[in-house]
Amino acid sequence: MRVISYNLRKHAASGELLALARNHDIDALCLQEVDAADLPETLGPLHLADATKGNRLGLAIYYRTSRFTALDTQSFALQKSMHDRVLAPAHERLIGTRVMDNETQHELVIGSFHAAPLTASNSLRRKQIHAAHAELLSMGKGLMTLMVGDFNYPFFTKNLHLHMKNSGYALSLSNRRTYTRYKVFKGHFDFATSLGLDITSVETLPRGKSDHLPILVHAEYGKDF
Repeated sequence: MRVISYNLRKHAASGELLALARNHDIDALCLQEVDAADLPETLGPLHLADATKGNRLGLAIYYRTSRFTALDTQSFALQKSMHDRVLAPAHERLIGTRVMDNETQHELVIGSFHAAPLTASNSLRRKQIHAAHAELLSMGKGLMTLMVGDFNYPFFTKNLHLHMKNSGYALSLSNRRTYTRYKVFKGHFDFATSLGLDITSVETLPRGKSDHLPILVHAEYGKDF
């Protein structure tokens, strides 16, 4: 399974999505900072599962209809940061889609996640991550889960690795940094967390019009699922 996650920087990189969908032969596309009203229903082989409705900067998930059948899509609000309360950029910070693999009949949940910005604490972002995992599990207990997105967590990732391991999830960073706009904040911002999946690689793709670089996640079904 091949999944791209991309923060579009206030929808600025939306013109790149069709090429990403076609050129990388992906099965799902998870987006952050989108203008939901300006998203097409299809991007080549991909179909829009849904997008958040209550956000100024929204989330969306596309999936390949020849590979998957979408069974359910839900959006979730998570604990708010002070930035959220003052500027209100995002009411919903998670969208999840439960899909069935048309060939293998495996079911799994794919999530697009956008954590609170760097003005918030790592502690709050960890709470958001744990809550997001719980919400995705509520869509299908015991199902394989892949959550990708902008985690806004460039520092102390070893500590985050430990938190994920203790909760049963694996945290996967890409081969190169995903954010390089500012010298102070260079690093890995865009991650993948998974349950029941083997993440074989996470590749940082070339820069586009966003301040984030897209990541391409290669995942395989775990043997125990």
